[in-house]
Amino acid sequence: MRLPSTRAMRDSLTVRAPRRVPLLQVTKSAIAIVAAWLIAGWLVQGPPPIFAAIAALLVVQPSINQSFTRAVERSVGVIVGVVIAALLGLAFGSQPWVALLSAGVALVVAWAARISPGATNQIAISALLVLALGTATPNYALDRVLETLIGAAIGIVVNAVLVPPVLVPSAREKVQVLGRELAEALERLAAALETPQTPASLEGLLLEARLLRPVRDAAAGAISDATDSLALNPRSGRHRSDLVEMRDLLERFSPVVTQTIGMTRAVYDGYEATIADEPAVRAIAEQLHRAAHDVRLAFAVDAGPERLVEEEPALTRPLQIQTPSTAHWVLVGSLLMDLHRVHETLRDAAD
Repeated sequence: MRLPSTRAMRDSLTVRAPRRVPLLQVTKSAIAIVAAWLIAGWLVQGPPPIFAAIAALLVVQPSINQSFTRAVERSVGVIVGVVIAALLGLAFGSQPWVALLSAGVALVVAWAARISPGATNQIAISALLVLALGTATPNYALDRVLETLIGAAIGIVVNAVLVPPVLVPSAREKVQVLGRELAEALERLAAALETPQTPASLEGLLLEARLLRPVRDAAAGAISDATDSLALNPRSGRHRSDLVEMRDLLERFSPVVTQTIGMTRAVYDGYEATIADEPAVRAIAEQLHRAAHDVRLAFAVDAGPERLVEEEPALTRPLQIQTPSTAHWVLVGSLLMDLHRVHETLRDAAD
């Protein structure tokens, strides 16, 4: 039996996140907790408003849409949990074992109703808290429900009023990174066709091309997060057109990512030292340089002064080549097929 390494165990046991939560979100959480405690304590007389403070803390999320979803989960969980606790308390009293029973019953009820994991945990926690901290009376249960609703509402209001989060700029940055990396991959492939390559350089070329997939996935995830951040957001109007443009770029150029990786794989598999002397291959390399220029143009990233100066699409005319030699015709044909698809995408983007 193979035991996990010390490093793997240390990585799995770490409690540190790869990045900090934005300080603005931490500040809004603190404000929501204080406001929920004061307002709920003023409106609902009785024990300290713990349920309101917890609800406000949990509801402040990176987006207003997530805040609303968490508020619904929290409210449903508390309502079901306190009802279960109140019924069991009335039936069996407030003995310690009743609190444990309420948690088990709450989990079974949530499982039977197919309630989401977040609300399921909240049902069990609420049932435990009602029986452990209070008395199982209808008034007490009703007050805890009111506290939770107040805290959840305050959390949503704080998150919506105090600089509601908009993740569109972050998505724009990830999309531009995709455009930049895609253009550079096309440039590297063109250079590999123009100059002799070693086995190690071909390995590196293929590895860098395959890294386009996680870059594309990161851009897709950022666009999804940005879309979520605009839901129910009062600041969404000015950003929706940008988001539509970014989503269109991603959908249009995702196949180009696949085609670039395919062309790189074809060069890796069929490379020969004499390939740079093939006129058709040199013509393809020039087309790849032009395609890289047009990708930068489409993604609004710097095309560089070393290439075409005019800011117009470069890959606008179909490529005409001489018949390749029999030693290279398979590779040339494969490259031409993918290059034709790239050309169509760039032409549509220009139109």
